[in-house]
Amino acid sequence: MDSFTLSMLVLQPGALSTGTFFENDIVQMILHAGAMVKFVMLILLSFSLVSWAIIFMKWRFFRRVRQETEYFFDLFWEETALEKIKKECEDLAFSPVAHLFRSGYSELRKTGKIQLPHTSDDWGNAMKALLFNVERALRKTAIEQSTRLEKALSFLATTGNTAPFIGLFGTVWGIMESFRGIGLKGSASLAVVAPGISEALVATAAGLATAIPAVVAFNHFNQKAMIAKSEMDTFSSEFLNLVERQVLKKKTAPRKAQTA
Repeated sequence: MDSFTLSMLVLQPGALSTGTFFENDIVQMILHAGAMVKFVMLILLSFSLVSWAIIFMKWRFFRRVRQETEYFFDLFWEETALEKIKKECEDLAFSPVAHLFRSGYSELRKTGKIQLPHTSDDWGNAMKALLFNVERALRKTAIEQSTRLEKALSFLATTGNTAPFIGLFGTVWGIMESFRGIGLKGSASLAVVAPGISEALVATAAGLATAIPAVVAFNHFNQKAMIAKSEMDTFSSEFLNLVERQVLKKKTAPRKAQTA
């Protein structure tokens, strides 16, 4: 070590310790942080762990939803017998559309056992009652499946909205402690200020690191949920039309038998 470097260290006694501090990693910054900053980091870590667990589970869930829904639509448009479709889609537990079909088919079987009248007025009222019952069953199942699709997404939205502010709170608190230390020591050199401020800024970085994946995942999964709900709405209309056509066939069948 030459004389110039030695003289600089003598004039600035905090220079060596400051350089050593900044060579340490983020973990060391967290360990040297104050109690409040550590508490904020613990909260953010909890939010992050839960968010990543939700992201992983929802990714698997929506992947199964997509696969089973595509399989069900292929089955529904290729097969004309509702009973066969019902047997084939019994194991489709993730597809919301399959749940809709099973609910609508079950209600159709219940009300289909009722003998429809042959007079026009009575038949029209019975037809409306049948379609109303099926539509009500479909609507009830659609609400249940929508709730299932959106389950846990609110936590991702909450994390994305609050994590940056929680981190900012830790940063502000850490900076307050740093300035308090400056007042007690009576020194405002970089060696005194930099470590405390850098430790405090880690909280803001942690807040952003927690919030960004949660926001991206929420937007991604919310879009998939909207697509699934749109498919349920479309299928409900198609199923009601199918029910109406089948009931019309039952009405015209006895007339054809009589004319024959």
